[in-house]
Amino acid sequence: MTSATGRSVGHDPGASREEQERVLLDDATLLERCRQGDDLAWEGLVRRFQGRVYSVACHYMRNAEEARDVAQEVFVRIYERLEAFHGDQTFLPWVLRLSRNICIDTLRRQKARPRATEADVDPTAQLASPARTPEEASAARSARDLLYRAMDRMSDADREILMLKEIQGLKVEEIALLLKVPTGTVKSRCNRARLDLAERVRRLDPSYGA
Repeated sequence: MTSATGRSVGHDPGASREEQERVLLDDATLLERCRQGDDLAWEGLVRRFQGRVYSVACHYMRNAEEARDVAQEVFVRIYERLEAFHGDQTFLPWVLRLSRNICIDTLRRQKARPRATEADVDPTAQLASPARTPEEASAARSARDLLYRAMDRMSDADREILMLKEIQGLKVEEIALLLKVPTGTVKSRCNRARLDLAERVRRLDPSYGA
C-alpha cells in the first residue's frame, strides 16, 4: 500500500532510529506531526492503522482487490482531513467510521453486485496474530472458515457488530461512537449476535466445541 504522499508504506527492517521512535508515539502526537508535514509520521500512521482499515473494507466489499482499493481511498481521505480531526475524539473509531462510510458509498455506486466467495477475502489477513505451528494454523483456519460460514448467514447488522467487537476488538463505547447508538444498544446487539452465531455454528457443525 502506498501513502497519500505517494511513498510506499510497509515494514522496513532497515528503518532508522527516527522511524522506529515514531512507532512508539501515541496517536495524538503522531497526528500532530502529520499536520506539520512530517512524511515519516504519516507513514507511521498508515502502518499503524492499515490492517484495521483493510479488515473493515474486506468485511463490506467481500473482495480482496476491491478492499485494497477502498483502503487506499480511505487513507487519501484521512490525509485530506487531518485538520478536521478534533483531538477530543478517539482516532480509531473516527478512522473506522470513515472506512465504513466509504465502503457503503462504494457499494451504493456499484449497486447490484455478486457476492464474493469465502476464499476471496479474509478480514483478519492484515491483523497481527501470534506465531503458530502448522498444525495450530490449520486448526485455526478450519475454525475461522466455519465461523465465517456461520457469519455469512447472519443479518448485516449482527455481522457488523461482531466484526467490530470480536475481529476489530473495539470497546463498547467505541462501537457506540462509530455507529452513533447508545452503549446499551451495542451491548444488547453484541449478546444477541453471539447467541445467533453460536446457534448457526452448531447447525453447521454439531461437533464444534464438543
